[in-house]
Amino acid sequence: MAGGVGGARLADGLARAHRTTVGDDPGVPPDLTAVVNTGDDAEIHGLWISPDLDTVMYTLAGLENRTQGWGLEGETFTVHEAMGALGVDTWFLLGDRDLATHVARTAARRTGEPLSTTTARLAAALGVPARLLPVTDDRLATVVDTPDGTLDFQDYFVRRRHADPVRGVRFEGAEVARPAPGVLDALRDADVLVVAPSNPVLSIAPLLSVPGVRQALESRSAPCVAVSPIIGGRALKGPAAEVLTALGHEPSARGVARMYAGLVDVLVVDHADAAQRADIEDLGMRVVVTDAVMRDRPDRARLAREVLAAVQELRS
Repeated sequence: MAGGVGGARLADGLARAHRTTVGDDPGVPPDLTAVVNTGDDAEIHGLWISPDLDTVMYTLAGLENRTQGWGLEGETFTVHEAMGALGVDTWFLLGDRDLATHVARTAARRTGEPLSTTTARLAAALGVPARLLPVTDDRLATVVDTPDGTLDFQDYFVRRRHADPVRGVRFEGAEVARPAPGVLDALRDADVLVVAPSNPVLSIAPLLSVPGVRQALESRSAPCVAVSPIIGGRALKGPAAEVLTALGHEPSARGVARMYAGLVDVLVVDHADAAQRADIEDLGMRVVVTDAVMRDRPDRARLAREVLAAVQELRS
């Protein structure tokens, strides 16, 4: 269950850990399903953008910009610059190759093709070694309440650089959204469930807001492991700590554990948060303390192996 850069990197680590076990034989079916947030999807310049899906897709394909974690490595911005020269407000950066993804998705959307079908086709074209599932094919929109009023997620996050104080977060459309085909089956049939180190409010909560998803996680038969995105009171990327504080949650591994109580069996935390182990265990979770920072691709696979080892230890 993933969204954003942290989710994409751990998904990549899990795929890499799997490949080191079974080899690179293309005949081996993908062992990983990523259920991805769509609450930050938006229509920009007439194109339908799915930022979290694309970040996970590009990362699993080995195409992501490794410095910033999103977008494509070696990207150019000729179209973006030309639009700016024409007076278009280009607050949302779109690369030339990235635009091809959005054009293809938008064209499919206009024919009525479900997002899950389009995503599977795009991922296959890029050679993604996993199954990618948007959490829903229906409209799901993360909306942020601020002192200046209600903001669409990309207005808050990109245009205004998530500088506005957050008073509340809502997921419009969630009450009538249906899980995309395969989502509930994946949660029910998985051998291991992993909640990635994604923003608990802005990336994971939208997934849980879709009817049936939280219930599937609560009634799971497989163990569930989460990786805390908060290390030493800070998020490595994005405004997770600030949003947690604004909404009354403690910006710590312990605060993340409280949000996931009843959903997660094991919480992986960084060495910086080892002192919180006892408090987290009091919530009914096991705690694994490790280096939770994914600096490079070997780090991703290492952390993924430690996540899977925690499950084996839990089972034994």
